[in-house]
Amino acid sequence: MVTQDIKKGEVVFVCTLNPAAKKVSLVGDFNQWDPDAKRMVKVPKDGSFRARLALPPGRYEYKFVVDGAWFNDPDAMEQVCNPFGTCNSVVAVTPPACCCDCECE
Repeated sequence: MVTQDIKKGEVVFVCTLNPAAKKVSLVGDFNQWDPDAKRMVKVPKDGSFRARLALPPGRYEYKFVVDGAWFNDPDAMEQVCNPFGTCNSVVAVTPPACCCDCECE
C-alpha cells in the first residue's frame, strides 16, 4: 500500500506481506533496485513494515524484498510486466495541490 503525505512531500510505502519477516526492503527505479538502499521499519502495533521517501512528482515502479524474496505490492493500484516475467507495482506521485487562489507554477 502507498499513501502520500502531501504536506510533507513524502510517499509512505506499507508492506503487510509477512509480519514475521526479519528484513523488508523497498526497491524500485528510484533507488536502482538496490535491496540495501532502503530498509523498511517494522511497526509493532500492526506488524507492517513502512518506509517514507521524498519523491518528486512522477511515475515509479517498485517491489518489496521480504527476507530475500522479491514481491510486488498486492495493494498497488497498478501493476506492469517487467523483463523478468514478473510484475512491478506502480505508484504515481502527484504534485501538491495549490492551497490558495494564486497562479502556481
